[in-house]
Amino acid sequence: MRPLTAREGLIGALGFSSGLPLLLTGGTLSAWMTDAGLDLKTIGAMTLVSLPYAFKFLWAPLLDTYRLPFLGRRRGWMLTTQLAIAAALLGMAAFGPSAESPDPVPIAWLAVAVAFFSASQDIVLDAWRVDTLAPSERAAGTGVFVAGYRIGMFVANTGALLLADHLPWPVVYTVLAGVACAGALATFAAPEPAELAERPPLVEAFWRPFQDFFSRFGLRVALGLLLFLTFYRLGDTVAAKMTNPFLMKTDFTKTEIALVNKTAAFLATIAGGLIAGRIVNRLGLLRSLAVFGALQAVANLGYAWIAVRGHDVALLFGVVALDNLFGGIAGAAVGALLLGLCAPRWGATQFALLTAAAGIAGHLVSGLSGVLAEKLGWAGFFALSVVAVVPALTLLLTLLREVVVHAGASRPD
Repeated sequence: MRPLTAREGLIGALGFSSGLPLLLTGGTLSAWMTDAGLDLKTIGAMTLVSLPYAFKFLWAPLLDTYRLPFLGRRRGWMLTTQLAIAAALLGMAAFGPSAESPDPVPIAWLAVAVAFFSASQDIVLDAWRVDTLAPSERAAGTGVFVAGYRIGMFVANTGALLLADHLPWPVVYTVLAGVACAGALATFAAPEPAELAERPPLVEAFWRPFQDFFSRFGLRVALGLLLFLTFYRLGDTVAAKMTNPFLMKTDFTKTEIALVNKTAAFLATIAGGLIAGRIVNRLGLLRSLAVFGALQAVANLGYAWIAVRGHDVALLFGVVALDNLFGGIAGAAVGALLLGLCAPRWGATQFALLTAAAGIAGHLVSGLSGVLAEKLGWAGFFALSVVAVVPALTLLLTLLREVVVHAGASRPD
């Protein structure tokens, strides 16, 4: 495996900055809620704090249009959102629940703030990649970005759980707020994309990206693309929200969960992200999406197996490794597809629309994840998560074949 170039290292660092906040309002927060004694229904409902990720296309035109008076059109917003994330995490540390004071309302609002600023950061980072990555760089660049993203998730989950076995949760979140500031270093090192010769009026920036997308692909195919993105990772998104509570209630200690993630998830994440570009370029975008989307969904059956078998660290090791390996490659393939579907003029808004379609159903259904786990049992819950990929693969192999092949070869004008 060749070493990363300086450019790829920078892309990976920006991916880290993007991935770090996600689990701090998701799986890691659910572990904190479990320690504080909250019930499964409340923990499941708390996953709704991540809804800003699903609706970020609503304010993406503002970030596409307005330029802050420092660092340029993209980097100015990148730095601002990174510092805002760190500040909101400090707020979570100060007002989080405990066994003595389990009120989840204050931290819920602060978690919404983290999710909002994190989603805004994602808007600008995605637009920066649309602006700077050439078609030949998309798969490899996305793979490295996904690797960095998953390392950020690893730190937010594994690192947090390791620390939480020895330190109070507020201290853990304070430490991670400091880590979140590291993204600013990558922002200062990143090149600023060339300014547009002409910026659209704000009102036009709200509707022209959508008109452009639907006119380029036609209503039938455009809706098919949005449905594909909705279902492609739905099961994995919902399952991930409840994985930590499941493992903790299956008698795995936080240290065991963290150590398995530290080895299996970390190594599989790095491998998946770094080899994703080669695999996607060799198999083609269509086959990569089909093969690794199916494999990632099937990997969730491993958690159902754990639910039946019970506490087994070796089994958990294998399941987590496969989940992260397939997830890293599938995520890189989806990212390459999204870059290929966006017109650079409207990069922030169109990418936000597409990623919102990819996440909105997962964010909404996740609010019922605790109820589903209680009704179906853990084995049934994880088995159900596999079914969601079927509509996506059906659309991919029928309606969307030609569009996906084209998106993997050239960027639309």
